[in-house]
Amino acid sequence: MHRQLADIIRADITAGRLKPGQALPSETRLMQQYELGRVAVRQALGVLRSEGLIVTVKREGSYVRPQVPAERVAVQRSAEITARMPSPEERKELDIPEGVPVFVINQPRKRNRILPADRTILIWDDDESSRAR
Repeated sequence: MHRQLADIIRADITAGRLKPGQALPSETRLMQQYELGRVAVRQALGVLRSEGLIVTVKREGSYVRPQVPAERVAVQRSAEITARMPSPEERKELDIPEGVPVFVINQPRKRNRILPADRTILIWDDDESSRAR
């Protein structure tokens, strides 16, 4: 049942019926509206948090996660790029909510970088490709 509720809320977010920054109905309201127990509602919200769609603030409630502008980052064509979930320390340092992965960029002759995937657009470094010709 919790997956069905997560699907309903996800669809409302995707369709724009729930806007970035908007509060979701309270757990109690969701329980009443969908005739579910507290555990199922909390599991549904946990799924949405793990997907990075909502954030939950203790004693306040859950909100649709605001969209953050993305930064374009140039990487060398020889770079090795991987994606993974961040450690708790990385999540805190980069101010990343639960459910958002990071890019790990290893480039020759450059320091490794860890960037939040939700606000990073990776592009090829044209200067590096022209030097290789």
